[in-house]
Amino acid sequence: MGYPTKGKELKVQKFDSINVVPFIDIMLVLLVIVLTTATFIAKGIIPVELPNASTSIENKEKKDLTITVTHDGKVFFEKTETSRENIAAELKKYDITTAIRINCDKEAKFDSFVFILDILKKEKFKNLGIITKK
Repeated sequence: MGYPTKGKELKVQKFDSINVVPFIDIMLVLLVIVLTTATFIAKGIIPVELPNASTSIENKEKKDLTITVTHDGKVFFEKTETSRENIAAELKKYDITTAIRINCDKEAKFDSFVFILDILKKEKFKNLGIITKK
């Protein structure tokens, strides 16, 4: 039944199926956008394996300090093992202009690396570098 219009009746049509082609077109465009964005995010600025780098800085001065974090979380100042509690006390022996190089195993927990950086920031060290392999 429809609405009467000047002598003619409009018939209501029933659709047995829905045209999904426009829906598929929109979904494909959204899929392309998501995949493109995910590719850029995955490549990012910081590579996944931080210990690898295409260039390295040669150390011409020996007035720097190397802090090493092993895969099991042990911290070494040069070649001497130091507990996490004594890191701040060890850093007080050095001037804040001292160049500090952080040598962190790629299997080490990121928490250890952040812990070292946090202490260096609190002690106001600014000349920091991360040692990577070429």
